[in-house]
Amino acid sequence: MPRSQQTVRINGARTIIRTSASGKVTTKPAPPKEWELQAAQVRALRSLPSYGRQFLLAGDQNAAKRGPRAQQEAIAAGMTPGEADLRIYLAGGQIRMIENKVGKGRLSVQQKDRHAALSRLGHDVVVVSATMPSDAASQAVALVQGWLAI
Repeated sequence: MPRSQQTVRINGARTIIRTSASGKVTTKPAPPKEWELQAAQVRALRSLPSYGRQFLLAGDQNAAKRGPRAQQEAIAAGMTPGEADLRIYLAGGQIRMIENKVGKGRLSVQQKDRHAALSRLGHDVVVVSATMPSDAASQAVALVQGWLAI
């Protein structure tokens, strides 16, 4: 019997179902999607008293699934493969960026290239690795508070 794996919803929760070569079936909670980490960060950052006074943010979702025409339109309008997930605009004209990865997720070739290009211009991108939205949010809050303290 071949091995298989699929992600499904059970009682509203994303769950991974695995079937081994011997036919044994196991389940475990699926990791969050990257956008869920980013959404938690945005909620947490916007709730800070310094939001709107000492910093603002903007997010991208370059990895969103698009059809060929929508992808062509996005690229023509300036969407850039590899762009960081969150841009943090600090007082004094500074920009900091956050890239999110779920668990041990790795940067794509486009992300490595784009982040290196940004770094050459003096704009570093911090990669936040998290397995829970709450952890991603607390890491983003700590980063921004650190940047504000500089």
